[in-house]
Amino acid sequence: MTERQARGRSSAAPDPRAERRSIAVDDLATLARGCAVMGAGGGGDPQVGVLMAREALQQHGPVSLVGFDDLPADGLVMPCGLVGAPTIAIEKLQNGGEGARLVAETETLTGRPVVAIMPFEIGGSNGLIPLNWAARLGLPYVDADGMGRAFPTMPQMTMNLAGVPSSPCVMTDERLNTLVIRTGGVEWTERLLRTSTAAFGGAAVAALYLMDVATARRATVPGSVSRALGLGAALARNGDDPIDTVVDELDAVELIRGKIIDVDRETSGGFVRGSAIVEDARGEGRLLRLEIQNENLAALEDGEVRACVPDVITVLDARTGEAIVTERLRYGQRVGVIAYPGPAVWRTPEGLAVAGPGAFGLRFPYTPIAGAVRAC
Repeated sequence: MTERQARGRSSAAPDPRAERRSIAVDDLATLARGCAVMGAGGGGDPQVGVLMAREALQQHGPVSLVGFDDLPADGLVMPCGLVGAPTIAIEKLQNGGEGARLVAETETLTGRPVVAIMPFEIGGSNGLIPLNWAARLGLPYVDADGMGRAFPTMPQMTMNLAGVPSSPCVMTDERLNTLVIRTGGVEWTERLLRTSTAAFGGAAVAALYLMDVATARRATVPGSVSRALGLGAALARNGDDPIDTVVDELDAVELIRGKIIDVDRETSGGFVRGSAIVEDARGEGRLLRLEIQNENLAALEDGEVRACVPDVITVLDARTGEAIVTERLRYGQRVGVIAYPGPAVWRTPEGLAVAGPGAFGLRFPYTPIAGAVRAC
């Protein structure tokens, strides 16, 4: 146990009956597969997160994956991750020291030690990048996140629904720039963070919604890291049809299987926005249109909503079953598009108000996925 971990645990002992495990180098590919599927096409390219976490784990060893029962109730949890446009984050790489600066600034602001790091979203690269920081700092990784998927904006976190203040928010980047944002509400946190991210070059990292373990227990989506690992393991078994494997594992609905025939995408205002069209492989003339803002927001066929936020829409490679993030969608790719219900908290009136279609300017109401049999 490191000195930092000892300081963080001093106020309470973990439950010895709690089931424990760790995340090692050999788990990264499995975790990345699961995070990519759960990310709805967003959260950043998971391979970037794999490369960064691999180096950290090789140097510093495995990271403990813990539940809230393993941590002192008054300990400080730091939700954190990548912010900005995923297309830029592919090329604007971090230097590895960002997590240490986030923790140092957080501890200075609060006067309390950080006892654990938590991804603020499990999707894409954001399920892995904070793991790199946890390894370098000798801190445990919380088996939870603030979305249960990926969303593009800061209000779209369960901590916001639970009334946890988003301020103070700490930002930093690979050039050692560090910024503390204090606001009166999450809308201003989002506005100032987005503007600052553009000034940082389009991508940065941030920590916000700082909270104690007792608060995190009621304000987050528990078990999301374990779920990503389980989904990734199912994919690795690689049955006769990898898309069917994902559909079965998630009780998802396959919306279409075919070829991408058009991609319209641009990076603006700190987001990747656009659309993609998939043509049915069976030659029946069916077309499925995906609307994108970092993540896949909606799937439309003949003007009908087949699936939409806050449910999860993911594009899978037809041969491997691997999820394809929105910044890597290309003409000619053979894909399957699946959808499954996201965490139930997002389908409440409060959840739909901040993460339903209307929150993205889409002019139709939330439409549950036809044929979905299980809510997360």
